[in-house]
Amino acid sequence: MTGATTRFAGIATRRTAAAKGGIASICSAHPLVIEATLRHGARNGADVLIEATCNQVNHEGGYTGMIPAAFRAFVETHAGRTGFPLDRLMLGGDHLGPNPWKHLPAAEAMNKAAAMIDAYASAGFTKLHLDTSMACADDSAALADETIAARAAELAAVAEAAVARSGGEKPVYIIGTEVPVPGGALEALDHMRVTEPADALRTVELHRQAFSRLGLDAAFARAVGVVVQPGVEFGNADIIAYAPWKATKLVAALESMPQFVFEAHSTDYQPAEALAALVRDGFAILKVGPWLTFALREALYGLSHIADELAPDPSREGLPAAMERAMLASPGNWQKYYPGTPGEQRLQRHFSLSDRIRYYWPSPDAQHATETLLAALGDREIPRPLISQYLGHLDAEVGAGRIEPTAHELLIASVTRILDIYRSATNP
Repeated sequence: MTGATTRFAGIATRRTAAAKGGIASICSAHPLVIEATLRHGARNGADVLIEATCNQVNHEGGYTGMIPAAFRAFVETHAGRTGFPLDRLMLGGDHLGPNPWKHLPAAEAMNKAAAMIDAYASAGFTKLHLDTSMACADDSAALADETIAARAAELAAVAEAAVARSGGEKPVYIIGTEVPVPGGALEALDHMRVTEPADALRTVELHRQAFSRLGLDAAFARAVGVVVQPGVEFGNADIIAYAPWKATKLVAALESMPQFVFEAHSTDYQPAEALAALVRDGFAILKVGPWLTFALREALYGLSHIADELAPDPSREGLPAAMERAMLASPGNWQKYYPGTPGEQRLQRHFSLSDRIRYYWPSPDAQHATETLLAALGDREIPRPLISQYLGHLDAEVGAGRIEPTAHELLIASVTRILDIYRSATNP
């Protein structure tokens, strides 16, 4: 292993040595989020971990239209433009398993999952989260833990063979599947059940046995993280913050698994002190995604209002109106997630913390509307009163001279604000 992967592989060793740092896992394929992330990493001299999900990027293209090799090329192109050293870049695959094909019989879905993880490993992704927890068409409603572990080991065998064939870096593995609904919960929230310590320990042991049965002991030695539920979540308008006292027993269980740290999903919108507490308690890998694109959407909508003031054009469709049209034309990515009256659904389409609008930014209509907006503003310096009015969260930094008041830099800065929070939490 070299560079970022080597340092990441030692994350549990650093925890047991009382070094309480961690790393943020950036889960986004938006070009501006990727640019902001790499610029942030370059400025701080830090490793950067960027992950793609099984639905987002797979051997069939996913909803981004990218196979793993294309996603890697996309990220590395941005790294070149931002001056980010590739030795500090680590790419991961999240929820790698049959989820995109769970409507198929298990054998067929697992064959597709195997082809996907082969593509990820062959493309040089070195952090692989094995998630085979979902039932397929001919499975019982809830899979036995032993079945989940056995299927995960089968996928690990495919990844190991792919790396041996390509001569690439050997990956590290994340196991465990007790995670919130990807992208946030669907209903109003008031509490979350914390993973039982015995369940976390059982997950590790069953995966250890399943790997061993396939002769993958060396691969299991590179498993460094277990996904658990620390009691955090967000919904359309609700956030459950980490309460350390509720996770005391789970945190204590880490002492019985020195090979591992915990990986926490859906940490978006957590208060800064909650993120820092998660890292302190051993949740050293913090997944974040919707918060980054939510912050980007806030800035884009603010710039749309600014463009109406600085460059009024009755023929130019406002960005919110263009996005509303795109979402109504293809409701599949929001309709079943946003309940309520038509008015309530409209608010959620644009402003929900789940940020399902993020699925629409790659569409041709959304890209055209965004490009039209940015072309209208160009490189002009935006007056501070308008920044104060529509992008008030950036006004002080603009006033201090730390942010250039142009449209592009204001977008990058809006995402960077969130990255700074994670940087502070993971580097105490």
